[in-house]
Amino acid sequence: MSHYKTNLRDIEFNLFEFLKVGDWYGTAPFDAFDVDTAGDALREVERLAREDFAESFVDADRAGLELVDGEVALPDSVKKSLDALYDGGWHLLGIEQDLGGFGAPDSLRWATGEFFIGANPAVFLYASGGLMAKVIATVGTEEQKNTWAQWIVDKRWGATMVLTEPDAGSDVGAGTSKAIHVEGNTYHLEGVKRFITSGESDYFDNIVHLVLARREGGEVGTKGLSMFIVPKYLVNPDGSLAERNGIHATNIEHKMGIKGSSTVELSMGVDEPCVGYLVGDVHEGIRQMFHVIEDARMMIGVKSAGTLSTGYLNALEYAKERVQSADMTAMMDKTAPRVEIIKHPDVRRMLMLQKSYAEGLRALWMYTAMTLDRMKLDPDDLYWAKLNDLLLPMVKGYSSEKAYELLATSLQVYGGSGFTQDYPIEQYIRDAKIDTLYEGTTAIQALDLFFRKIARDQGQTLTRLAEEVLEYVKGGSEEFATERAALGAALEQVQAHIGALVGYSMASMANPEEIYKVGLNTNMLLRSLSQVVIAWLLLQHAEVASAGMSDASGDDQAFYTGKIASARFFVREALPKIASRTAEAQAEDGAIMAIPEDAF
Repeated sequence: MSHYKTNLRDIEFNLFEFLKVGDWYGTAPFDAFDVDTAGDALREVERLAREDFAESFVDADRAGLELVDGEVALPDSVKKSLDALYDGGWHLLGIEQDLGGFGAPDSLRWATGEFFIGANPAVFLYASGGLMAKVIATVGTEEQKNTWAQWIVDKRWGATMVLTEPDAGSDVGAGTSKAIHVEGNTYHLEGVKRFITSGESDYFDNIVHLVLARREGGEVGTKGLSMFIVPKYLVNPDGSLAERNGIHATNIEHKMGIKGSSTVELSMGVDEPCVGYLVGDVHEGIRQMFHVIEDARMMIGVKSAGTLSTGYLNALEYAKERVQSADMTAMMDKTAPRVEIIKHPDVRRMLMLQKSYAEGLRALWMYTAMTLDRMKLDPDDLYWAKLNDLLLPMVKGYSSEKAYELLATSLQVYGGSGFTQDYPIEQYIRDAKIDTLYEGTTAIQALDLFFRKIARDQGQTLTRLAEEVLEYVKGGSEEFATERAALGAALEQVQAHIGALVGYSMASMANPEEIYKVGLNTNMLLRSLSQVVIAWLLLQHAEVASAGMSDASGDDQAFYTGKIASARFFVREALPKIASRTAEAQAEDGAIMAIPEDAF
């Protein structure tokens, strides 16, 4: 029986009842996917992910991967799971039709993505070729689109993003890998890269690496970086494989989680030339790579929410079956019958905490996925791209932190049984921790949110989003008047929090150490702003659910009742904490920065 428990109903609710994607599904540029086709795709992927794709979840973790003579052999079970994805053509879902894909809306692509990555995150990471093909097609030359991008799609090659270096870490601009010009757009690369996901495996005939390196004479920092297509095997003009390229896996990381994902060190140009081809014939590597980075950050948010969701649903099933202790009203009666633990108050509190956040994090990334659709539907309206930029640190940073925190609550429902490998929760926790770390740690996401997405934008995008939240606060139904008032108060507190950080930033022009006060409080801003957005989305969900109750019965009535309960619980649990964070930011004295290092 599969470990993976999906929430197809909530995904359908988000897409079709709340976001109302039927207004644009089936129209250009999404002609190939009307509502019925999208529904069929969702149901089939849900089944496939729960059955075939999830099948190797445990084996991928337990079997372990080893680097032998520069090669990594994947377990047969992992290959079987990947076959299920590729043979079904699901790797083509979000790829544009002119590359041979299905051209699905991004909202549908990410909805199906939750099923795959929730079922088997380590294995799903191998299926990144489609993304790299899209990036090459977008920022590469026409020739590179017709060759490299098309080959990746047609030949089902693997592909990776190659940024991190041992001594640079998140400071990408400090990378020392260099690119030596040979001729035309051909370069020889030298250097060592670390933590490269899917950097080596025997599943794909070829692996195409997108590598950042500094060209000779390139300026210091990220502006001096260029992006190169670096294949594991060189390729003949007709697309057939030629000799081995000089890029080799020289170490494999033995990790806390996602152990089935081949994460390696790659060495370039050690004993033979490592040939790379300049992408787009322009030296704009960091700008080009951000197409990959932003997609990866979105993926992490979806992964976090999906893992919390299945963690919660597993804990819920256990709570409904596990019988222990008498009902609290009869706790003094030693003869009282034992009850299922879902009847105990604290277990219910833990379950509703998980439920409200699992649905809230999903609402956040699904709303963000909607902005990707709108960017294609309304390319002249720049708001959608700016809104996506604003939401992405919340999707990646807040979701990963909160999901990891609450997966411990999923385990707590099980008691000691959850600490064993008899249940999947312990693996969920190990697999989820990486989400707060890679593609920019939470602190980096929080700094990005304040400095790039709010301050540099002069608050314009945030102001428009806040106006939408305020419009709901003033105009929602009377049924949720108390919750709307709480949302309005929380929005004011977040604005005050931002005001305090802006003040410190301004003061830092005269006294540079004032900027420390910003850095000490951006993580808290990330939490508070994310909670306001999620509360706004969940309350709108509750409005839709309340309107649907009159015609609902059976499972639908229970679902709608749960949606209303989630929204109300989230507002009561999350929003009161925002005022205390704002007060802490306003009172910040920066004293921690003056503590001597030997006092820590």
